Amino acid sequence: MSRARRGWLLPVSVLLALLLGLLPLPAGLQPFRPYWLALVVAYWVIETPERAGLGFAFAMGVLGDLAFGGILGEQALRMTVMAFILQRFRSQLRFFPLSQQALAIGGLLLNDRVVTAAVHLALGVPQLAWGYWWAPLIGMLLWAPLFLLFDALRLGRN
Repeated sequence: MSRARRGWLLPVSVLLALLLGLLPLPAGLQPFRPYWLALVVAYWVIETPERAGLGFAFAMGVLGDLAFGGILGEQALRMTVMAFILQRFRSQLRFFPLSQQALAIGGLLLNDRVVTAAVHLALGVPQLAWGYWWAPLIGMLLWAPLFLLFDALRLGRN
């Protein structure tokens, strides 16, 4: 199967990330929900910069804002900041071992929480509970399996 035929993977992965973000969870597990959309966007920005850049990240952020019903533009800002940092350090990140990539992604997801806190503080919106700061750790742990799955699908490996 050629790469042109695998063009379905990007939109399907974004759709699945949105659906996983909308999946209802018990109140006790809600703070541990990883930011699936950020993980998917991070993969595509790192691996296919010709298809996924700042505009893609911004568009996915607006889509996330509309789907999740938050402050319009907040996720777009968060995604754009993350994509900018990823693009800046893409050449180094691609050659890190997966464990180091996961640490870098964990740092980016933590930075995402800091940007969220700053936006909420600037707008006078209530801050997220402290439990929500665990989600970047969960996202960091999910990075390696997610990366390997997407790579296998994108490159056609068994």
